[in-house]
Amino acid sequence: MFSSVLIANRGEIACRIARTAKRLGLRTIAVYSEADRSALHVRLCDEAHPIGPPPAGESYLLIDKLIEVARKARADCIHPGYGFLSENPDFAEACANAGIVFVGPPPSAIRAMGLKDRAKTLMEQAGVPVVPGYHGERQEVSFLKQNGYEIGYPLLIKAVAGGGGKGLRRVDKHAEFDAALEGAQREAQGAFGDARVLIEKYISAPRHIELQVFADTHGNAIHLNERDCSLQRRHQKVIEEAPAPGMTAELREAMGGAAVEAAKAVGYVGAGTVEFIADGAKGLRRDGFWFMEMNTRLQVEHPVTEAITGLDLVEWQFRVAAGEPLPLTQDKVPLRGHAVEARLYAEDPQRGFLPSTGKLIALKFPQGEGIRIDTGVETGSEITPFYDPMIAKLIAHAPTREAALDRLAGALDRTVAIGPRTNLSLLAALCRAAEFRARQFDTGFIDRHPDLLGDCGIDRAAAALGALHLMAQDTARIAQSLDRAPDEPPSPWDATDAFQLGGERSLPLTILVDGEPARADVSHGRNGIAVAVDGVAPDLDAVAIEAADAVYVLRRGRQTLVRRVDFAAGELDHAGGDGAIKAPMHGKVLELLVAAGDMVTKGQRLAIIEAMKMEHALTAPRAGRVAGIAVAAGSQVAEGASIMTIAATDDTN
Repeated sequence: MFSSVLIANRGEIACRIARTAKRLGLRTIAVYSEADRSALHVRLCDEAHPIGPPPAGESYLLIDKLIEVARKARADCIHPGYGFLSENPDFAEACANAGIVFVGPPPSAIRAMGLKDRAKTLMEQAGVPVVPGYHGERQEVSFLKQNGYEIGYPLLIKAVAGGGGKGLRRVDKHAEFDAALEGAQREAQGAFGDARVLIEKYISAPRHIELQVFADTHGNAIHLNERDCSLQRRHQKVIEEAPAPGMTAELREAMGGAAVEAAKAVGYVGAGTVEFIADGAKGLRRDGFWFMEMNTRLQVEHPVTEAITGLDLVEWQFRVAAGEPLPLTQDKVPLRGHAVEARLYAEDPQRGFLPSTGKLIALKFPQGEGIRIDTGVETGSEITPFYDPMIAKLIAHAPTREAALDRLAGALDRTVAIGPRTNLSLLAALCRAAEFRARQFDTGFIDRHPDLLGDCGIDRAAAALGALHLMAQDTARIAQSLDRAPDEPPSPWDATDAFQLGGERSLPLTILVDGEPARADVSHGRNGIAVAVDGVAPDLDAVAIEAADAVYVLRRGRQTLVRRVDFAAGELDHAGGDGAIKAPMHGKVLELLVAAGDMVTKGQRLAIIEAMKMEHALTAPRAGRVAGIAVAAGSQVAEGASIMTIAATDDTN
């Protein structure tokens, strides 16, 4: 076994690897960018080294820098985690050349499976079923478009070097192909440095089922059962579970056998995941699954496999990398109970899952039997635009699927995450969704159930609670200024209680609720202060966290930000839709699609912003003329920054 490991990653996976490494007695070595100087993984490891500025391309993706740090720290091995350089064969080779063990597969296996087109060809040769499509080298637009027509719509355009939904587009009509191809190629180039794509048939009612495989240097290869990762948004997994609902022992043997053959075909070593797409329209069956891709690394969702097997996959990775044989044979692999994992993201489901950034004002997770939390952040941590927006993974394990879903839903209800917006309420709703519980789901489940995203309007009960706390802040300030105890009854001369000689006293309070103006009616009576927003009283069971002149309210997993209006700053000047186009999140302006003076139609694409490696198109809220552009292509913008203004046609005559 090794004596030390450099963890070439960050966040929750770096913390996860460090915990197992410490248990095995390894000295743990962290690396960090300037943005991660105070990160949890830095403090958790025995030592830590800086590697560059916040952008991953200037820090976590610098092979030479990582090797230099590993040599300086005298690391026996490097664990890449997932993402970043985990599937980069050049990094694996650089480790070998430096005399440092790469905790992962050999470079040849990474190369064989790293490009989707070559991997599919290899699988066809190995007799593994593959989705129909074009996986060749030709990349001319006209050629790809013709192949798309012959394959038939709907179809998928995929980056050959892609993953995580990047460089992936679904195309439903022939007329939409060109724009989809352009977007997929641009995103693929930005994320992977490789714009090449493949085209394949879109499977209706697809289930995403993957097999965890492991192989050693002694010729042994097994699978550790399957995971179902079908609940996705924007082609990113949201909830994963093991075993897959509806899976039979016969089908598991067939899919597991295909996965092991895929690993053997490339001389695989270590942990890997062979992903299949299954046609769920008629239930899982032996002739209804096809190879999709192989991830030559540990997966984000590996904890559900650990839960049902009782194994530590990171420990297995270390032992296999150290030359030890696999600890188990196929017939000894356990499968106990059911496990479900939910990915808590800093994103806004009500706004198309746009990533959200900022400081975590409060972060608290529940504890209890069958509950596991994997995270790399804590209260006070900053969610930046430079990396993946995942805050944590919540994993529940129980004897049955129903019990595991109940346990996970309860854990989500007790989770407090305030600051950036999150998908907390969506996760809890998914755990309780009747069709999902009845095993009637596929990868399009979330898209077909927009009701699960929650109400896009103002949460009045939360807003009222926020207003109540703002009033309490006012009372406390006055008490402090008058040197009066906070719990002392207010004086009739205090301006905040709307004193009058008779009857109930009331006054309106103008507030901003998630940036939109709203009115709270505040009344003062014998029983104290009462607040309502549109007649709705505060939900006193919600969680309220006070900040400077603002209150964050978490109600049923949904966050509402309530604050005072700064009239001096003109915060109400543009209420009512003035055609202002603002950045929905912190990011980089990739492209401006219009120029000042252009006439645009409602819904027309105006600009493309990239945040957390994903592209987001800004569209015109109305028809009109581009009256002004405040940014340039390539510039960084903060959330809420002005991009341009669309003036109504009658305003530009």
